[in-house]
Formats: sequence, structure tokens, C-alpha cells
Amino acid sequence: MRKQQNIIIPEEEPLPIDRAVAALRKAIQAYDPSAVNRSPALCIFRQRVLPADPLIWLFRQRVFPRVFWMNREKDCTLAGIGSADWIRHEARGSNSDSFDLLVRTLSEKDPAVRYIGGFRFNNMENQDETWSAFPSFSFVLPLVLYAEEKDCSWLSCHLYVKKGEDIGRKKTGLLQTLEALDLRADAAIPEIPGLKQVSCIPDRKLWVEGCRKALGLFASGEMDKIMLARRTVLEFSDSFSPLLYLIRYPYPRNATFRFCYEPMENHAFISFTPERLYRRDGQMILTEALAGTCLKESMNGNDLHASEILLNSEKDIREHGFVKEAIFRELQPVSSSVEMEENLRVLQLNRLAHLYTCCKATLKPEYSSDSAVLSVLHPTPAVGGVPKEDAMQHIMDLEPFCRGWYAAPVGWISRDSAEFSVGIRSALVTEEFTNLYSGAGLVEGSDPDLEWDEIEQKIGDLMAIARGSHE
Repeated sequence: MRKQQNIIIPEEEPLPIDRAVAALRKAIQAYDPSAVNRSPALCIFRQRVLPADPLIWLFRQRVFPRVFWMNREKDCTLAGIGSADWIRHEARGSNSDSFDLLVRTLSEKDPAVRYIGGFRFNNMENQDETWSAFPSFSFVLPLVLYAEEKDCSWLSCHLYVKKGEDIGRKKTGLLQTLEALDLRADAAIPEIPGLKQVSCIPDRKLWVEGCRKALGLFASGEMDKIMLARRTVLEFSDSFSPLLYLIRYPYPRNATFRFCYEPMENHAFISFTPERLYRRDGQMILTEALAGTCLKESMNGNDLHASEILLNSEKDIREHGFVKEAIFRELQPVSSSVEMEENLRVLQLNRLAHLYTCCKATLKPEYSSDSAVLSVLHPTPAVGGVPKEDAMQHIMDLEPFCRGWYAAPVGWISRDSAEFSVGIRSALVTEEFTNLYSGAGLVEGSDPDLEWDEIEQKIGDLMAIARGSHE
């Protein structure tokens, strides 16, 4: 057994998960709580393991909350169960206040751990019952975490004891969680129940009316761009695990972030988004402009043809330009340097292609916190609009539903680093109902009917899963 500060490593060599759990239990049982002389206190028990399927491992567990994260590059996967610590905020207020509160709270936490969760898109928005399990923000430090990163896999247990808590009781609770783990190597994955009904909010007629109102804002000079969203309601014959959407995702190599936050059984927010909000390591951040879309349906999925169409589309290049310029402009005051790619790239997905530009920045020391970066970058014009504040109000006026966590920052955060994606191409699962959320960026010259068709393609992967097909 080896100890590094507050990290205890039972065995040096990677073990099968069942043997790793046994080694972790032995280490936790041998842990002497009297050695802890500070509060709050965190001890991490970490064991390297032989690779397993993180989604299948997570699906088999019946401890909540359950969380899942995979980045677009697929070199960081986190699958966690239970709560060693939970940071939540319920009250309405500005987004900046929410960001500041989370970062202030994290400043008191151990820098060695990552909290996984998300925010509301607009914390000034009146929330409805649909989003009752998803507050202003909610981030969890899992009790047990399976992680794959840098070609290594490990299983971690977090023993976190706040002031006044009984460390012996917390230790017993962690051991009971390990005892309850389902470690079967094989488990049948059920089918998703039958899809009974599909409806859209707004319907096509009201969608066109809303888009025309937005086009009127462009004509008056009040707005340059806005993203309007649609909610598609699916009703199934029975409730089911939201993780089935991730397990049955038909295009595992698609360049998307995968996210799931399930605070209670069969209530989850999931996202298959291609868009990174940012990655921060110290003062260095990586972000991007992702806007401008081409549908591949009419061209038999030809990537080259999709690229040619996007790179020669005045409307898509103009839409992308609003996003690119806004990100560059917003980063200037908080950065000592900003490097935005000049040449456009194309991000290829199974059904769609997007214009894409990468941006790197070095934050000024006084702004090198996630609250500053979140306040500057969220919402990007790709999911909000230009001007930003006006777009937030017009979205509330034009959309007949609450966005909740849709299009908001979701991901993981620690004191010294973070990675957030933009929670689009997403679903809110509540028992036998699934609400799909997706949107389309509108600029002058946009066609409401074509934007409706674009949304149909954006939710196509999730609809294929819901129907039990890979159409």
C-alpha cells in the first residue's frame, strides 16, 4: 500500500474490478480516522484497474446520483455513483452570481478532485415543474468513480468528512456502497420500451411564427443573430434507465461530448453535444466557435461535399462569423493573449457538418477563475445570440417552454482546471417521458422551414434510439 498526501493506493499493478474493490475495501477498513486532524477532510482511495466498459459498469449500479462524462477526444471518461460531496444552489438570480458562488465554494475544496454537473441556461428564467430535479446549479463529487484517462483506468473512493460529521459513520457508508456494487462481468441490456406518442413544442405553425418574429428583429437592426429551440416530447409505454440512450447510441465514433446527470432514478439530463464551451488548465483555456450547419441527408453522408457546401455558404459563414467575433471580443478584456484560428474548419458528424474554429487564450492572473470564464463565454452566440443580453430576453419571450439545463455549461470542474461542453442535442428523461431539446441559429435570410428540418436532423440520433432503429 502506498500513500501520497491524502491519496491511498492499495496495489501498484492494475487489477480486475472485483479484486480492485476488495483491495479498496481492505484499505478503507485499515484507515485510521484518528490520523485526521483537519476539517473538512478528504481521503482518496485509488486503485488502477483493467479496462472495462464504463457505461455498462455504471448501468449496473443502483446508487444515486449517477453521472457520466466523456470528452469529444474520448481520452477522458468519468462514471460516478453516489455523493461524497454535493454543491447545489436553488435560488434564482444572475448567471454570474451562480458562477461566482460555485467557484467560491470550490476554493474551500481539495484541488485533487473533480465535481461533475451543470448549470441552468438562464437563472433569471422562471423554472417549471419539468426541471424540478435540476436547480440553478448542481455538482457532485462521486462516492465511487470509475475513470479512464491518459491510457489508464482506475477506481476511486472519496471519503469526505465535513466539520461535525462522524468519520466512522462516513467510512461505514462508503464500505456499504462498495459492498453493494454489482460486479458481474455480463448483464443483459434491456430494450427501450415502445414509443407511444411524439409531439412538438412549438408545433410547426407556431415555430414559423416565432422565427418570423426573430427575423423582424434582424430587419429592425435590434438583433444580428439568435438561436431558437424546440422541445420534442416523447411518451413511452413504461419508464426506463436514461443510460440506455448512451449505451444504445448508434454512432460511438461521432465527435461529440457525452454527458449524463441522474440525480434520482429515471430522472436525468443527457447530452450528445459536439460543442466545447472551454477547457481550462490554470491560466490557459481552449475554446471554439461552432456555428453553421449542413445537413448530409440529401448527399448520402458525403463529408467532402458537406465541407464544400459549408465553406461556400455565405449564410453559414456569416452566422459563424458572429460567433467567432463575439468570442474573440469577449475574451480580450480577461486575457493577456488570444489566438483565434483564421481559417475555417469543418467538424464532421454522422448526420451533420458544422463550421468550426479553434481559439486559445491565456487568462490574466486576476481573471484566471472559472467564474470569469463562464461569465464571458456563456451563452455563446451559437446558443444565445448577438447582442448577448438582448438575446437572453428575446429567447424567454419567443420560446414557449423553459430551457432548464439545455444549452447550458455541463461538465466537470476543480479548483485548478475544468472542462465544460454546451448542453445541446440533449434530453431530459423523467420516468416514461423524454423531452428532446435542439435549436437552430437564425440570421437575416434564414428560412424557418429549413431551420425546422435542421432540428429534425439534430435530434435524429436520439429519435433513432427511441424508435429502436439506426435510421
